This record gives sequence, structure tokens and C-alpha cells, in this order.
Amino acid sequence: MKLLMLDRDGVINQDSDQYIKSPSEWKPIKGSIEAIARLTQGGWRIVVATNQSGIARGLFDTSTLNAIHDAMHKAVTQAGGRIEAIFFCPHAADASCECRKPKPGMLLEIERRLNIPLAGVSFVGDSLRDLQAAAAAGARPVLVLTGKGRKTREAGGLPEGTEVFADLAAFAAHVAEQRTEHRPA
Repeated sequence: MKLLMLDRDGVINQDSDQYIKSPSEWKPIKGSIEAIARLTQGGWRIVVATNQSGIARGLFDTSTLNAIHDAMHKAVTQAGGRIEAIFFCPHAADASCECRKPKPGMLLEIERRLNIPLAGVSFVGDSLRDLQAAAAAGARPVLVLTGKGRKTREAGGLPEGTEVFADLAAFAAHVAEQRTEHRPA
């Protein structure tokens, strides 16, 4: 089984400058839930790595974040998929933690806990900090153009080797196509 890492806001669900503060505000991006199901059914382990500074800002607490993630898990499960784990950084942007992207700490923790080297593992995100964290952790940076993705691409400065896809569904289709092409006849 292979590993894929995904950012949450802007990749799986609609992003908001006011933060996603409740399960009712969590709205999946069209095709993202089905993409996770497709990847899971294709033998991929899916892990989410997300900055959640709304906790440090007092906009919501950990139990509310868990309720938001329960809604996400339920939607993915109903579609036939699975998210194996969710890692999050609760710290504010000005905190000196190692887990807040663009630092690689959260991704390195995934590597340590799952005992899977991140070399060659894709991390799908919509912001430059996602891509920078992937590159710093030795993973493959993948940009989707949902969420902040279009602005991220337009701003430039993407890490070398960054792949770009319209959305998570397009990435999942690409992964499925690659897997089919590499099967022995």
C-alpha cells in the first residue's frame, strides 16, 4: 500500500478566510470525496495534514475540530473511501512550532508514526506553504488549483518539480492512470 498526504482546506473542502469553525461550514469541493474514495479503492493510504490556527485564535476548540473531521470522515466513508489519519497544527502563525507548514514537522511526524519514508510520497496542497513543507520533508509537492491554488500558481516561486492539477479529482485520475500504465501485461 502506498501513502498520499492531503491538505484539508482548499483541497478537500471549500476554504474560507473566516476559517471553517463548525461542521455545518465544512463543504466538500465537488469531486473531492469521490477522489479520496477512488484513491482508497486503488490501494492508497490517505492522510490529512492541516494547519488549524483557528484553535490558537480561539475561533473553535479541539472538540469542534474533531466534529468537523467526523463530518469529513463520514462523507468519505459513505463514498467508499477512508482517511487513515488526520494530523493538525493548532498553533498561530507567529508561534515558533515545528509543526506549522511551511515547516516540515507535521509531515515528518507522519513519516515517523507510519514508518514510511516520504521520498516519492505526494503531498497535495493549495498554498505555497503546503508545497514548501512537502519539499522540506523530501516529499513530492502537488498543487491543486482549488482553494488558494490559482493565486499560488500565479504568484510563482513553486518548489522545483511541483506538479499542478485542476483539483483533487484530476490528481486522483492521474494517479489511477499511472497505476494502470505500470501494471505488467
